[in-house]
Parts: sequence; structure tokens; C-alpha cells
Amino acid sequence: MAKREEQKPVELIPEVVLDPASQKRYVRGRFLGKGGFAKCYELTDSDTKQIYAGKIVPKSLLVKQHQKEKMTQEISIHKGLSHKHIVGFYGFFEDNDNVYILLELCRRRSLMELHKRRKTVTEPEARYFVHQIALACDHLHQMHIIHRDLKLGNLFLNDDMEIKIGDFGLATRVDFSGERKKTLCGTPNYIAPEVLGKKGHSYEVDAWSLGCILYTLLVGKPPFETSNLKDTYARIKRNEYHIPAGRASLQAKSLIERLLQADPTQRPSMQHVLRDEFFTSGFMPHGLPTSCLSTAPRFDLLRAADIGRRPLAEVNDGGNALTVAQSTIQKDHEGGGLLVDDKNDKRLSEEPADCYLSELLHLLSSVTNSKNFDKPICNEEEAEDPAAVPIYWVCKWVDYSDKYGLGYQLCDNSIGVLFNDSSRMLLASNGENMQYIEKEGSEHFHNIRAFPETLTKKVTLLKYFKNYMNEHLLKAGANIMPREGDEMTRLPFLRTWFRTRSAIILHLSNGTLQINFFQDHTKVILCPLMGAVTYIDERKNFKTYRLPLIEKFGCMKDLASRLRYARTMCDKLVATAGNRPNPDDIR
Repeated sequence: MAKREEQKPVELIPEVVLDPASQKRYVRGRFLGKGGFAKCYELTDSDTKQIYAGKIVPKSLLVKQHQKEKMTQEISIHKGLSHKHIVGFYGFFEDNDNVYILLELCRRRSLMELHKRRKTVTEPEARYFVHQIALACDHLHQMHIIHRDLKLGNLFLNDDMEIKIGDFGLATRVDFSGERKKTLCGTPNYIAPEVLGKKGHSYEVDAWSLGCILYTLLVGKPPFETSNLKDTYARIKRNEYHIPAGRASLQAKSLIERLLQADPTQRPSMQHVLRDEFFTSGFMPHGLPTSCLSTAPRFDLLRAADIGRRPLAEVNDGGNALTVAQSTIQKDHEGGGLLVDDKNDKRLSEEPADCYLSELLHLLSSVTNSKNFDKPICNEEEAEDPAAVPIYWVCKWVDYSDKYGLGYQLCDNSIGVLFNDSSRMLLASNGENMQYIEKEGSEHFHNIRAFPETLTKKVTLLKYFKNYMNEHLLKAGANIMPREGDEMTRLPFLRTWFRTRSAIILHLSNGTLQINFFQDHTKVILCPLMGAVTYIDERKNFKTYRLPLIEKFGCMKDLASRLRYARTMCDKLVATAGNRPNPDDIR
């Protein structure tokens, strides 16, 4: 199988990169990740200040002729593409040491990270993503190009939460009508049976991969996945998969079955996919909020906002779109807010009762007990994974729990309060949309100017906390910039918290455990879903590491001591079933 070789040690990349031909200079910025032969960094054009994703490949890793040809083909194919849903290609150059490819920067990472945090997505989101993938694939096929490596990790997201297909390392051109390629390539969970059988393949392999992608988004794992490669390939060859009951509508199931036809000639073309009933049978949003990266969106507002942006004739022509939107919104009898019917949101009901605390404790125990844990890491980037950076964390907080509760601000500027009666209130970053969560978990959505009279005191306190934090507290960490449409956000909320003499411990409903240390103002933000820790040091440097890679390579002494502390705090939370531990039991 044609596959990328393991990453080898590479030479240090200069802080300022020079294009010898144009004499343009690019300043190397944040490390974005690595894969195959390449490392990726932000590269900023010194003149225009345009920021690119710089894919940098050391020439020392391109010694064999087939490696050079593969690199040349990737550049040749990608530079000829221009489409809204394909990663933009802005140029390439080389110096004595490296090849540099300038690509569109997709700050929201990929569907792989979204999948890890969300497990499953709702059907409106699946329609939105898969429709855009099919549009890009249709363009590729019209350009006589097969991608051959469509998977969640190669489907990137820009600031507007739009799909961008990237990584053309395995892509190929179809030179004549009816040509069948024979190379064995692809990613195991997405590889088509005709590729495995070496019978020759063409555009239909992308349709197969699209079926695997749709299945994975709705079900939570790839259709043929097993614990070992041999069994996975056997299941693909037998076309052996099962769609669990309740995971997909009839239309979604039908499209998956059409795309996963064992006979490639029976699979629909991308133009036929785009006309499939799946996209017209239910609601498909025109946009998604950034909060979708972490939590399911509010479809009452998605539908209402979408309909509000479309001409009335289009709404009428769209059949029952308006009726569907209205039917999912129930008037809250206490006031002018909205009570959202979430009985179909599988994600809400599937989260473990402890919001992944047990999973996090297992990860932390494994890392801190590993033989390499106390060894200083020789190359920090070996364990670093910027793709796992947290979507939400607490950047400000104020403790008024002797009377009312704890107020906090998330990194997107939204505000939350966990009241002493265990109810919660959240105000979105737009300062308008408000979410009230009762003690037992019922969600109610209101506007800051229109809410039930019974909530007047709590809204007043929310405003007090907001004003106090804005006037008196400095923000910790970088911003997630709110964008148009983010009023559709459903925010993670503070599940529980407690203080020790050394730190404050904050546990969010999306599984994130954050510990802010008082003495030096350092912070660790742990995500069990990504298996990652973000460390903010005294100088406010912000770096994210994968816990399994720390287990393998070790970590800095400062981070090691904080991970040990995190394990102890996580242990306390698990022992108290996620409730606030008794302060007397904690040092």
C-alpha cells in the first residue's frame, strides 16, 4: 500500500523563510502540526501580512525518486484547483533545505477534531458538511481528478465553518475515459473494496469514502472499523456493516447504502449525490456556529435564522421548511423565551453521567505512572498537537459563592453563572441570547430583554458578574472570535468547581477540566475527548500536548508537577461523583 512513511527528525526551520526566486520573506509563526513528511507552521508574508498555512517538507526526506515524483504530483494537482470548498493553494518554493507550500489557513482544524469532541453530529449538520464535500468532489471529478484519501482528517474548516478539502498527496489524474488506476492507496477505514481487490479503480472510490464519512458523522465510528486491519479489510470485502436503529433517517440510510455499494458501477456520481433526497427531505442550515466544534447547536434558532435570510418565495417553495421550524419551537409558558425540544439530540443523551471524568482519570493515571514521565523531553514538538487545542475554557472568574454563586467568562466572551441552588445561566457572546438551565438539567432559551419574571433576580446577578469581570479582571488566553450566526450557539456550562489553597478547579459540561494555579497564574486545561492537555505558563505561552505522546516522550518538569496535581483533583471529583469535594479533604 502506498502510505506516508514515519516522521523522521528534521532540521530546524528558520524563523524567517526566504523565497530565493521572488526574494519574498515569510515569518514563521505558530506550529500547526505534522504528518507524513511535512511539518506545518503559520507563515506570514512580511510585506502583505497575509498568513498562510506553510507545509514544509525537508529535502532530506525526499531522497528516493518516487518520493520526489509524489511531491511534484501533489503540487501539480493542487495548484490547478480553485473552488470554494477546496483548500486554497497560493504558491510554492524551495531553498537548499526544504520545499515550502503556501496553503489556505483553516483555523477551525478538521472534521476529525470535531468528531472526537462530538462523537456524533445531528442530521442537519451532516447534510451541511456532506453537501459541501460533494460539491468539491464534483469539481474534482470534472477536472478529471480522484482525491483517493477523503477522510475526516482531510476535511478542513475555515473561520466560517465551511468545508475545505485538502491533502492531495494521494490524488491522481484520470488521463483518458475509462482509465482504471491500480495503486493500492488510501486510509483503511475509508478504502473501497475495488482498491483492496486491485481490480482497478476510478472516481467511484471517492463516493465510497463519502458514504463512510456520512456514516461516521451520524453513527460515531466508521462503518467497517474493527480492532485490527485484517478484520477491517475482510469486512470491507464482504460489505459487512450495520446502521444502528435510530441513528439515521430513512433518507440518510438510503444514501449511505447507495454510496457503499460493493459494485462501484452502482454508486451514484457526485452530481447524483447532490440531487439526493437526503438533502431536501430535512432542514439543511446555510451556516453553522463555531460552537458546533464542541456542542450541538440550537436548531430552533438555526431554522429561524436561516428562514429569515431567505426570500419568502424560496421558503414557500421549500415545502414544509417554515412549518418544521415552527413545530420545533415551543413557547415557554413562563415568559417570552423558547424551550427547545431536544429529544432527537443523540449527543445530549449519550454523554456519560460524569462528563468523562473517569476517562480523564484513566488517562492521567496512565501518563503519570509511565516510565518516561519524569524524563525531560528533548524535543517539545514531539508531544505537541495544536489540533487538540480546546474550543472553550474559562478566562475569567469571580467567586461570590458565600451569597450567590460563581461567575465566569469563557474564551469567546460569553458569560456564565453557576448559582448556589445548582441552576445555571449563560449569556452568549453577542450579549443577547441567554440560556437558563434548571437544577435537573432542563434548558430554556431567552433574550436578555425578554425573559420570565421569575428569573429577574438571576438575570440581574448575571449582569453584575459580567460588569464586574469586564471592569476588574484581565482576560487569560487567546480569543475565539465570535462571528455572525453564533447566536445559534449552545454553550458548554460549568458543571462543578471547588477551590484548594493552591488552585481553583473548574469542570465544564463538555468534559474539560481546568485548573488555575494561584501562585504563578499558570493553568492546565485537560480534554479527555481529545486526550490532550493545554498548558498556559507564567509568560502566558499557550501550548497543547497529546497525553499519549507525553506518556511516550515525557514532558517538562513544570507541566509534570501540574499533571500530578490534576490527577489528584480528578480523583477527588470521581470519588464524589462529580460534586464539590469537602474542602477539609483537600490540601
